[in-house]
Amino acid sequence: MIISASRRTDIPAFYSDWFMNRIKAGFVMTRNPFNSKQIRQISLLPADVDVIVFWTRNAFPMLKHLNLLDEMGYRYYFQYTITGYPRPLETATLYPLKAIDNFIKLSQQIGKEKVIWRYDPILLCNLLPAEEHIRLFSRITGLLQGYTTRVVVSFADFYKKTERNLRGVGDLTVSDITQNREQYSELSKALSQIAAAHEMEIFSCSEKVIDPEHDIPHGACIDAALIEKLFHLNLSVKKDKNQRTECLCAQSVDIGAYNTCVHGCQYCYATYHHQQAVRNYKQHDPDSQFLLNPAELIPVR
Repeated sequence: MIISASRRTDIPAFYSDWFMNRIKAGFVMTRNPFNSKQIRQISLLPADVDVIVFWTRNAFPMLKHLNLLDEMGYRYYFQYTITGYPRPLETATLYPLKAIDNFIKLSQQIGKEKVIWRYDPILLCNLLPAEEHIRLFSRITGLLQGYTTRVVVSFADFYKKTERNLRGVGDLTVSDITQNREQYSELSKALSQIAAAHEMEIFSCSEKVIDPEHDIPHGACIDAALIEKLFHLNLSVKKDKNQRTECLCAQSVDIGAYNTCVHGCQYCYATYHHQQAVRNYKQHDPDSQFLLNPAELIPVR
């Protein structure tokens, strides 16, 4: 079994103590985000967990726990997002240089192959035209060279909740770059060339239109082939049917909860009421079997 921790929230940044409490207990309780009456107990025993995939923007609070995870026999790797977008779009993320410093510390501790950089999602707007994305990507790539071997990119998807949050950013004009094939191709090729120049493989995440001519192959974030290579495993896992059609990820069990991340990213699909997420975070009980207690749940919209 592959544990995803988590697409729905940033467990390493905000809930690492809770996570370790669940590791020590050997199980975690989850609720179906679309039907809170559906409850599931997930084993976290080392014998039942093939690998843990962490998703984060700040792994620093998790660093102190990694030696114990190693001693207990857990295998894991990190999907680590650093974008460096302006504050109106990322109101409470770490400043880029601090995020990069923490990324490097993690890479030095567990190995560069186990820390995958995400420049994701790519949001094209008046605050972030294509030239600014090229500048940011080039700058971050240069600083991360030697500390990762892979970068994952994707272009922003405009869900209703995402569009609602973006409308709250004053004087923001957003465009869907996937509707402009020439611009899309030019930016994709530029990112690919920058990644190659800094010795990084580049992959796309759940993209409909990227093809080989754009030099960014489709990738999987929960990547069975990568897991087998990193940890010398022979997995028998299927494609995750609960993800989007374009997603190539292997099947996993997510132990997070929506509306609990407080990074303040206005384009995020997993946080659709920031103030509610802040309240949830403040009410979180690190000793609870659930990341979010039932009384705090609000339905996914």
